[in-house]
Amino acid sequence: MLDKAASVLGALESGPATLAQLVTATGLARPTAHRLAVALEHHRMVTRDMQGRFVLGPRLNELATAAGEDRLLAAANPVLTALRDHTGESAQLYRRQGDHRICVAAAERPVGLRDSIPVGATLTMQAGSAAQILLAWEEPDRLHRGLREAKFTATILSGVRRRGWAQSVSERELGVASVSAPVRGPSGRVVAAVSISGPVERLSRQPGRLHSGSVAAAANRLTEVLRRAGE
Repeated sequence: MLDKAASVLGALESGPATLAQLVTATGLARPTAHRLAVALEHHRMVTRDMQGRFVLGPRLNELATAAGEDRLLAAANPVLTALRDHTGESAQLYRRQGDHRICVAAAERPVGLRDSIPVGATLTMQAGSAAQILLAWEEPDRLHRGLREAKFTATILSGVRRRGWAQSVSERELGVASVSAPVRGPSGRVVAAVSISGPVERLSRQPGRLHSGSVAAAANRLTEVLRRAGE
């Protein structure tokens, strides 16, 4: 039965189909094709368009996104470790969750003064270079809502979009600087931010001058992982 259900999904991969078209494409008996399509519809793997034709449903996209996130996290640790070793600063990967951002992976400095942000930490979307990255490419309405109580401005986010990376100095926490760059999913949408952070004494008042190239390169490596996952 699983093989038959897969044949229904495969038939819909090329576009919407009526029940008669499903029968032709799959070779299944009409009652069987109908029963499977309705069962898949119940699980949101299939839905109907305005003409009542069967089309692939939203659950498939959710599963694909989850698979991509798993690949992102699996790839993140070696990329963040390499970024930490190259820059000498703690490295993190953030994802947006509502009005916050979550640290989903990190590579800390083994010695010396650290700006430690543990995996699972919840941080504000109102300050910090990672917050700038996760907001900069949002739809206009959501972007403007996000700016209402932010410590950065629309002009700053315009600069972030233009150069492809963000920096902050004492924005989220006094004495802490950071540099971040976007990780994009297969559709081009920003899905995460790669960051390094540390004391201003080491990163300077212009941390992007020192490390934007390295941070952007790390983010691009993770973007490539997601691009391959979406092929």
